[in-house]
Amino acid sequence: MDKNVQGVNPLSTNDLLKAKNGAAKSDGADFGDVLKETIGEVNELQEKGQKAMSDLATGQVKDLHQAAIAIDKAELSMKMMLEVRNKAINAYKEILRTQI
Repeated sequence: MDKNVQGVNPLSTNDLLKAKNGAAKSDGADFGDVLKETIGEVNELQEKGQKAMSDLATGQVKDLHQAAIAIDKAELSMKMMLEVRNKAINAYKEILRTQI
């Protein structure tokens, strides 16, 4: 399978984090703002994925490939957000266990 599919630029998780960190530093945005923005993006992807699934169910899909991509993006973004949440919770628990 060709990794450089037309129109798709594969990025690693590190690339995404570097891009977010660079944007946060240059814009002066704090962690809360970046988190809100990212949650909004995940929500948009979820809505697009939901619409693609409903279009598939009703037979209104014009491009099956684009629908599958939208569904996969929604799934991956949700998994990524859940992993970030789990890491944040684990870090918080670790801080609570730290003795002063």
